[in-house]
Amino acid sequence: MLSDFYQKSIVCVMKFALVQAACYHSKCNFANTLESDMDSLQTFLEHVAYNMRVSSLKMTTQAGSGHPTSALSAADLVAALFFYAMHFDPQDPQNSNNDRFILSKGHASPILYAAWKELGVLSEQDLMTYRRFDSCLEGHPTPRFSRSEAATGSLGQGLSIGVGMTLSARIDHLDFYTYVMLGDSEVAEGSVWEAAQLASFYKLNHLVAILDCNRLGQTTQTMEGHDVGMFVERFAAFGWHTLVVNGHDMHDCMIAFDQAKKMRDKPTIIIAKTLKGYGIDQAENKNGFHGKAFSKEELPAILEHMQQRFADASKKSDYAWSPQLPTQKSKKNDEKKLLKITMPKFESDKKIATRKAYGLALVQLGESMSDVVCLDAEVKNSTYAEFFADKFPDRFIQSFIAEQNMVGMAVGLAARGKIPFASTFAAFFTRAFDQIRMAAIGRAPLRFVGSHAGVSIGQDGPSQMGLEDIAMMRTIPDSVILYPCDAVSTFKSVELMANRSTGISYLRTTRAETPHVYDVDETFEIGGCKILKQSDHDVVCVVAAGITLFEALKAYDLLQKEDISIAVIDLYCVKPLDSQALIKVAQKANGNIITIEDHYLEGGLGEAVVYAVRNENIQVRCLAVTKLPRSGKPEELLAYEAIDAAAIIKSVKEYLKR
Repeated sequence: MLSDFYQKSIVCVMKFALVQAACYHSKCNFANTLESDMDSLQTFLEHVAYNMRVSSLKMTTQAGSGHPTSALSAADLVAALFFYAMHFDPQDPQNSNNDRFILSKGHASPILYAAWKELGVLSEQDLMTYRRFDSCLEGHPTPRFSRSEAATGSLGQGLSIGVGMTLSARIDHLDFYTYVMLGDSEVAEGSVWEAAQLASFYKLNHLVAILDCNRLGQTTQTMEGHDVGMFVERFAAFGWHTLVVNGHDMHDCMIAFDQAKKMRDKPTIIIAKTLKGYGIDQAENKNGFHGKAFSKEELPAILEHMQQRFADASKKSDYAWSPQLPTQKSKKNDEKKLLKITMPKFESDKKIATRKAYGLALVQLGESMSDVVCLDAEVKNSTYAEFFADKFPDRFIQSFIAEQNMVGMAVGLAARGKIPFASTFAAFFTRAFDQIRMAAIGRAPLRFVGSHAGVSIGQDGPSQMGLEDIAMMRTIPDSVILYPCDAVSTFKSVELMANRSTGISYLRTTRAETPHVYDVDETFEIGGCKILKQSDHDVVCVVAAGITLFEALKAYDLLQKEDISIAVIDLYCVKPLDSQALIKVAQKANGNIITIEDHYLEGGLGEAVVYAVRNENIQVRCLAVTKLPRSGKPEELLAYEAIDAAAIIKSVKEYLKR
């Protein structure tokens, strides 16, 4: 088995001879270590890797589930990384200049927890709680375990998070490295290549990826198998420095990590040829063992065999290891500062699009806090993120047309203390939904801004219309959805988002210029709404937000001429919504509600209101986009979808006929 593996690794060995020659004549860690100490260190690392393999097997067997074979292939690489290459303080995870590690192949979580056990942070008893309901050691890592940088496990996202962390280091002028371990199966994901391309564009030399090329996926061999040369060609074509190693040779791994730190103008990927299930004859390099824990009856014989196979590595090392602490940097003040935006004086008769108000508000926010950063998917002149880009170019990240990577980068930036705002057309966030939901699982405080919402954008047509975004964001746990109607409420919404330190916040902006509804001293809050029109004679309560609020106000004026009174509520916060206010106003309006929204019926504002009042004997009629839109003038499209003032008036009069 092993001889065959090494025969197939001839390309790896030839390539690595060049790496070794370069490294021994450099100022790398390995080259500056005495030969005797180097041998002792290597022996120690092999012992650590052995211990981590044993721990990975024990914890998955105890749990009765997990991915031990995926952990075994990565053990040598992780041992070399944590106990040789990385500069970090294991006891102070918040040190701002710690090197960072992201396990993108999150199913291999046992190896992550095993590493922290070897570092003294976790105990054997802790490991035995793996995958239990009351444990922070979850099947795929989340920040419930304090040493996990982000939630991973939905594959293809770790490299984007790493890009964000590396950009954060550059913004703060810190010199820490970010290491990302990828599985060879997950590089089939397009998001990996979005991240690879941008990392090369920004010349992120402090980003190091490790590709655990163990050949096998969940059910079959990967497309490339053990053809590491294919990975070399692809990553090199994307502008990366590539190194090929035998991932089970500690000497090779150590030199590769040293060589990666010599790179000055591009990111590095270490492509490690490994064997899945390495160390267990019955599973090594064999299909059918993915995601399968070994039974308690099997485990003793497996561990005995491993001890024989790794006889030298199994012996306790007397090497006096200590962590390589990072360069000391002054820590940031952890005290939370309430961010305030200085509200400009708007001309009362001048219309302003909420998307433009967002850009103006973000500049004000950037002036009050240096941690505010902005990402935009190459539409900054439409989202008006260009205002921030012009004012703070060092804190603006042009993400290009790669929304999945943009969201992943925002996760990495937030993990390092930044306050990220990411913007694009509302419609285009849909392709990054998986990244958004994973960010929510990791409780990342991200702030998304979707412009060009609804059919009211007009002639650009349905491909550009954000009509699913409220539904999408409503499904995210602990999310907040803000849908302002004018410049004042937009400014206030941006301020609310900036001061929210957990969870996903979403701001929905519109293309059209809208008049001012609120004075600059109006107050807003998450979970609130505004009752704009109400009387003792209302026949119905109309609930709207954003562009349709103006249709509701227009309908109010027209109905007043016919002596028909309606209440009008601006539901500027769609989630969480103020159900008590809705119920109270609706009950005074004969128990009738009409919702109107520039969004598809399914999952939108109307459904949110229906759910909120479901037990109160209130009748709700939902006006929403129900037909496939087309190009046209905004007023034509609002009429076509029956979400304009005329549609409201028609619905009100139908209530009166009952």
